[in-house]
Amino acid sequence: MIIRENKMKVEEYIDEFMLKSQDKEYNPEDIIFFDLEHYVYKKPKCIGVFGACEYDKKNNNILVTQYMIEDRDEATNILYLAKDYFMRMKQKGKKAIITFSGNNDFTVINYLFKENGIYYNFEEEFDSIDIQKEYEKYKKLSIGLKKLEKVFDIVREGEVISGSNLAKTFHKVMKDRSYFKRMPEEKIEKILLYNEQDVINLYYIYVNWKKYIFENITEDNILEENVDNLDGLEELDEYNISEEESDED
Repeated sequence: MIIRENKMKVEEYIDEFMLKSQDKEYNPEDIIFFDLEHYVYKKPKCIGVFGACEYDKKNNNILVTQYMIEDRDEATNILYLAKDYFMRMKQKGKKAIITFSGNNDFTVINYLFKENGIYYNFEEEFDSIDIQKEYEKYKKLSIGLKKLEKVFDIVREGEVISGSNLAKTFHKVMKDRSYFKRMPEEKIEKILLYNEQDVINLYYIYVNWKKYIFENITEDNILEENVDNLDGLEELDEYNISEEESDED
């Protein structure tokens, strides 16, 4: 298992710019910014990378925590690490989880928790705010995270990786115990950086919401592929690759 923590300095946020969602108003230090990379074939198979970050107001830092599986035996271990992370964050006083299209991630992690006899009720422990749904409330349009980052003038580090390519990678990790050892170090770092950028950029979008969200956004800023927010496993089609696709290089 790769366990990685990364700390980075950020500017002090300005309260008037933050996202405030009706009765859901939280300061960044009260929040977990959360994203998963996972593999689904008809049903969730594994979490490949768990990523989350928290804001440290005292030091103006973001602390990113990541877990990445190296073989199929760790597919259960990562679930216990995830549960432990959320329990620790609750003890630290975190009150809400911020995601982008978070129903995907919650569907996967809840399914795998249940499949492995792990009890954890996110709805009882944390409030949940989905950045994609907040955008839709204001603009009446769907948008993807990478397009929204451009709206917020966020320059993403590293390459963008498609969900299907990540799913293929973690299918191979689950199928072949030695696959991870053969993976180039650059590929591993690329996946971790991609996930890290997802959670960090959720923080930047959250604290700068009102600087950008009320501007007039042209059609060029809108995601060409409309993202449907369906309930349950149906919305995981992007990651629901076939066995044939999984075995492609």
